[in-house]
Amino acid sequence: MVAGAADPVKPAPFRGNAESDIAAPAMLPAARSLSALALTAALFLLCATPARAQQQDEQLWLQVNTIVPLATDARVTLEQIARFSDRQDGLYQTEFGGLLEYRVAKGVQLGFGYRDVGAHNGNTADGEDRLRQQVVATFGAFTTRLRVDERFSRGASDTAFRIRPLIRYNHRLNPHGLALFVSHESFILPNSTSWGQRRGYERMRNVVGLMLPVAPTVSADVGYLNQYRPARGGARGQMDHALSLQLTINLAAHPVAPTHD
Repeated sequence: MVAGAADPVKPAPFRGNAESDIAAPAMLPAARSLSALALTAALFLLCATPARAQQQDEQLWLQVNTIVPLATDARVTLEQIARFSDRQDGLYQTEFGGLLEYRVAKGVQLGFGYRDVGAHNGNTADGEDRLRQQVVATFGAFTTRLRVDERFSRGASDTAFRIRPLIRYNHRLNPHGLALFVSHESFILPNSTSWGQRRGYERMRNVVGLMLPVAPTVSADVGYLNQYRPARGGARGQMDHALSLQLTINLAAHPVAPTHD
């Protein structure tokens, strides 16, 4: 399977950007940063180079996040996700949920949330209820997230656990929120279940894209998402190529560290 010490300095007027403000670099360092960004993106995609025997799919991923402040350091994010697939006959997964976040220090948020996950069309999986806990930390242009999911299938009684470390690099192009980004997320499964989860390294997601300021409280991430599942347990590997569109509406008083779901 659609996105919370003193307040950090933020660019004006756009409020949907990273937790920390970064001064515009000189031309030579900027060129070096862009080269590093391109190299990182190339390495991500190289790591996911498809094998001849694997399946491939073209997909569209849509997500809308609405961030509502609860207190100075607390907020809730309402999330809506829809994913479409050629191989699974259109809309194959929806997710609706919320995430409560609390800022414990500058650039560090703890979060706890729930999602209702639905399966549609060619997706033969049962629906799921998911709990998740996460910590998000921002270090300059880098954002990291460690998320733990507990997945409850509606067709079985045992619980699947999933560990999801993510790192994202944002290269600011102007002071108004326009930025290039690359991100990598791994999915590590610590247990197996009767309903299909198999212990081990399950998949990776790599994204390259642009973060666009749409309005003072609205930003959009537009990118190419590459998801690779290695062959496991006799099943063929799978490579998904997705256009990823994520819209974030930030009604909170401080910026949000950008991540991908």
